[in-house]
Amino acid sequence: MSASSNIKTVAFFGGTVGCGLSALKHTLAAGHQCIALCRTPEKLEALIPVESTPNLKIIQGNAHDIDAVTKCLQTGESGTKFVDMIVSTIGSRPKSGLTPEDPQCCRKASAVMLEAIKNLRNGGATGNPHIVAFSTTGLSKFGRDYPLLLFPIYGWLLKAAHEDKEIMENRFIESGQPFTIVRASLLTDGATEKKVRVGIEDPKTGRESLNIGYFISREDAGKWTAENLVFKEDPSYLNKIAMITT
Repeated sequence: MSASSNIKTVAFFGGTVGCGLSALKHTLAAGHQCIALCRTPEKLEALIPVESTPNLKIIQGNAHDIDAVTKCLQTGESGTKFVDMIVSTIGSRPKSGLTPEDPQCCRKASAVMLEAIKNLRNGGATGNPHIVAFSTTGLSKFGRDYPLLLFPIYGWLLKAAHEDKEIMENRFIESGQPFTIVRASLLTDGATEKKVRVGIEDPKTGRESLNIGYFISREDAGKWTAENLVFKEDPSYLNKIAMITT
């Protein structure tokens, strides 16, 4: 990154695994300042050596703890400035099959985040952080955005997880904060060389473009997020839903 480039401060929730870890690594490599919330900091420290990564700050806590979340959203010496962006890849691990361990994980985290933003703003914090929240295909109100063969998985097995993601999405959409919802197709492991295809949906007026696919890797999804939403903040995705697949 050149010296003249705009260095951002980005808060990560869910950055120790999957899409979040990928986005965090790419954002750090580009020279941006990152704040990561971790329940177990040692887990992230084992993946990203803190001593050789001065632009990473780790805060211990979880996304349902308003005090910990509040610390992640502040920057500057006095703590009265918001971070520039928030990347949330929060999600519950499956308990059995595809049933989430905590079926209200995402809705609780989104409520806490928005409450923390409100409290900080009432306390005089300046700035207007752009929220990037990971969700899933299968939630569109404007038609099917996944292959028909996946209907049994999307329509039945993922019902509880989808309900939680939908509530989260609606909270961010209605919050008044700048946002981008990233709806990824089914996630796989490992990076690929495949091109990421994107569909765009306006939550109010409907679909602007459509790309349907079965899978995208967590690494590819995180890299796409860093490159298109963090580094250059493509205006095509502001206050929109981006559906990504390969």
